Amino acid sequence: MSAHCQLTGAKPGFGNRISHSHRRTSRRFDPNIQRKRYWLPSEGRHVRLTLSAKAIKTVDAIGIEAAVARIRARGGKV
Repeated sequence: MSAHCQLTGAKPGFGNRISHSHRRTSRRFDPNIQRKRYWLPSEGRHVRLTLSAKAIKTVDAIGIEAAVARIRARGGKV
C-alpha cells in the first residue's frame, strides 16, 4: 500500500535522521494512512478509500458524497 491519501494528497516527506554524533542518513516521514470503507448512497455501493487520519475527520465533517466529489475533481478513481 502506497503512503498516499486520496482526499488530501498527503505523501511522504523526506529528511535526515541525525545521530548523537551528528551523522546524517535519509529517512521518510509517512502520513498516517488508513483504509476505510464507506457506504455511498448515491451509487448504492460501498467504496474503500485510502485516507490519512486527518482526511477521515474531514469526511466525517463534510460527508462522504462531498469527499468523493473532491477526490474525483482531483482526478482520482473511486
